[in-house]
Amino acid sequence: MSFFSSTEQRRLYLTGILMAGLGSILFSGKAILIKLAYSYGTEPETLLALRMIFALPLFWALYYWQARSKPMSPISILDTFKVCGLGFLGYFLSSYLDFLGLQYISVGLERIILYLTPTLVLLISFFVFKKRISRIQWLALITGYLGVTLVFIQDVAILGSEAWLGMALVFASACAYAAYMIGSGEMVRRIGSVRLVVFASSASAVCSIIQILFYEPSSIFNQAPEIYGLSLINASICTVIPMTMIVVAINRIGSPLVAQAGIVGPIATIFMGWLVLSETVSLLQLGGMAIVIAAMWLLVKNDPSDKAILAKSTEVDGR
Repeated sequence: MSFFSSTEQRRLYLTGILMAGLGSILFSGKAILIKLAYSYGTEPETLLALRMIFALPLFWALYYWQARSKPMSPISILDTFKVCGLGFLGYFLSSYLDFLGLQYISVGLERIILYLTPTLVLLISFFVFKKRISRIQWLALITGYLGVTLVFIQDVAILGSEAWLGMALVFASACAYAAYMIGSGEMVRRIGSVRLVVFASSASAVCSIIQILFYEPSSIFNQAPEIYGLSLINASICTVIPMTMIVVAINRIGSPLVAQAGIVGPIATIFMGWLVLSETVSLLQLGGMAIVIAAMWLLVKNDPSDKAILAKSTEVDGR
C-alpha cells in the first residue's frame, strides 16, 4: 500500500523530473565555464585544482547534511582505499582528460562524447566480464557512434586536426568514467551514493592539489579575479548543487527516469555554446545530437540486465 496520495505522488514525480532535468543542465554548464576560463589564458591543471578546492567544503557540507538525517556505519580501511582509487579514476583522471580535451573541441561535441558513457559501460562489460550484448544494444551502440561522427565532422571542418586530439582526450575521459561506474556499483550498495561521491571527490581534490604542487604551485594564487569567480561557480552551481539535485531526484523517481531526463544536458550544452561562446550550431550537429540521444535512450530503456548501472552512468557526472 502506498503511503502517499495520488496528488502527493504526482508532486514528487514532477519535482523529481524537474530536478533531474535542471541538474543535467547545470552539469552541462561546466564546459561553458571552462571554455570561458581558457580565454583568460589559464591552464587545465590550475582550473581543476581550483574547482576541487572550492568544491571540497561544499561536498563535506552535503555529507554532514546527509549524516544528520541518516546515521552511517563505519567504513573499513580496505573500502577506504577502494574509494580513493575510484576517486582518482572517475573524478580526477576523467576530469583532467576532459579539461584537456576542451582546449581543442567545441562544448557540444564534448558533451555528446561524454553522453556515450553507457555504451562504454556496456562494451567494458562485454570484453572484460563476457556479458552478452543484445541486438538492440548493438544497434544503439552503432547508432550512437554514428551520431558522434556527424558532430565530429563539423568540428574537424572548423578546428582542423586539433579536433582529433580533443576528441581522443574526451573519449579517454569517458572511458575512465565508465570504468569508475562499473567499479562503483558494489561500493554504492555498501556505503551509499552520497558518501561515495563525497569520499571519491575528496580523493580527487587531494590528487588535484598534489598535481598543482608539482606543476606550478603559485598558479592558484596569481589568477585573474574572473578565474576565481568562474571556478567558484563551477564548483557550486555546476558540480555540488546538481549532484545534490540528482541524488534527490533518484530517491523520488528512480535511476532510469533520471537518466532519461538527462537528455536535456547535451541539448542545453549545444545551445549554451552558441549563446555564450558563439559556437556554430548546424543542422549536421543537431542531427548528430538527436541520433546520439535516441541511441542512449534506447540503450537505457531496453537493457533489463544492467539497467541500474547504465542509468547511473548517465545520471551523475562529477567530471
